[in-house]
Amino acid sequence: MTNLNVYAGTYKKYNEGSLFGKWIDLSNYSNLSDFYNDIRELHKDEDDPEYMFQDYEASRLIISLGLISECHISNNIFEILETIENSVYDEEVIEAYLDCMGYNDEEIDEVIKKVEEAYAGEFTSDIEFVQNLLEDCGELPENLRDYIHIDWESTSRDIMFDYSDSNNHYFRNL
Repeated sequence: MTNLNVYAGTYKKYNEGSLFGKWIDLSNYSNLSDFYNDIRELHKDEDDPEYMFQDYEASRLIISLGLISECHISNNIFEILETIENSVYDEEVIEAYLDCMGYNDEEIDEVIKKVEEAYAGEFTSDIEFVQNLLEDCGELPENLRDYIHIDWESTSRDIMFDYSDSNNHYFRNL
């Protein structure tokens, strides 16, 4: 599971000037019910505590998917985290895809399908990406490589109209 920690306090305590709470690692839980049982026990001095997640440590992906905020943890957070964990791609690649293409409230399964369709690999530059792309396509004849001189910068600029990149991860624009 991805690194996901929350500091769980309550609004009542906060409004009374107390920051009492506890850092909790969500990877220690398999469902939201168990998590809430533990923080209910932590704040058993309140009859009906309104939980406040005063701080959290989460990847940009978790935050961009809107799975956690000061007053909310998504009901399906564990299912989403499991889907991401079971994906062929790691969180960094999915996050890079969303950086490039944006997030439109799609189900995580749909996002991962789009990543699988669009992902072209990890490269250090547009030029390296385009050279690899053309070589893989067989566009550069083996027997003429030493005789062909390509302006890779210009070629990369043109080809990149059909691709996007984030954090050295390249995706075909769908």
